[in-house]
Amino acid sequence: MEPVTLRTSRLELTLPQESDVDAIFEACQDPGIQRYTPVPVPYERTHAEAFIAQVPKDWEAGRNLTWVIREGDELVGMIGLYRLEGNGNGEIGFWMAPSARGGGRLDEASNAVMEWGFATDGLDLTRIEWRAVVGNVASACVARRLGFRFEGTLRGALVNAKYRDDGWIAALLRTDDRMPQPWPVLDG
Repeated sequence: MEPVTLRTSRLELTLPQESDVDAIFEACQDPGIQRYTPVPVPYERTHAEAFIAQVPKDWEAGRNLTWVIREGDELVGMIGLYRLEGNGNGEIGFWMAPSARGGGRLDEASNAVMEWGFATDGLDLTRIEWRAVVGNVASACVARRLGFRFEGTLRGALVNAKYRDDGWIAALLRTDDRMPQPWPVLDG
C-alpha cells in the first residue's frame, strides 16, 4: 500500500522522516508514553531510527499504518491504524508529545484517521478498536469523545517492554453516530 498524507485544518499526518528522530526520541522519554504504549524501555535514539526505517515497510505490507502528527513544522504526536488483517477491522493507537497535550489535536488527528479508515476509497473498514492499559484515563477520555463504545476489560492482554497489563477495549463501527457514550470505567 502506498502511504497516504492526511490533512486537517491545522494538522498534517505524514510518514516520519529522518529529521524526526530527535523529536520522537525526546517524546518517548515521557514516563506516560513508556508506561502506556509498547515503546521499548529505556527508549534510545537507535529505537527512533529503527522505527522510522520500519514505517514504510509496514505501509508496504498494509498491516500497520503509522503517521506523524505535525502542527506546522513541529512533530506533536504519533497515530496509526494497526492489526489490519483484511477482515474489515483495525485498531487505532496514538500518543502525544507532553508539550502538545490538550487543545484537541489528538481528537482532530483521530477523526481524520478514522474517516480515511472507514471511507470506501480509504481502507473501507467496518470496525476500529481502541485498547489501552487499565488506568490510562486520558486515552479513554479521548476514545469516549470520539464516540467509541466501551466493551470491557481484557485480562492480561496488553504487553509492552516491561509490563503485562489488563486492558480496556472499545470499538467504533462505521455505522455508529460517534456521539460520546457512557463508559462505566469513567463514569464510576
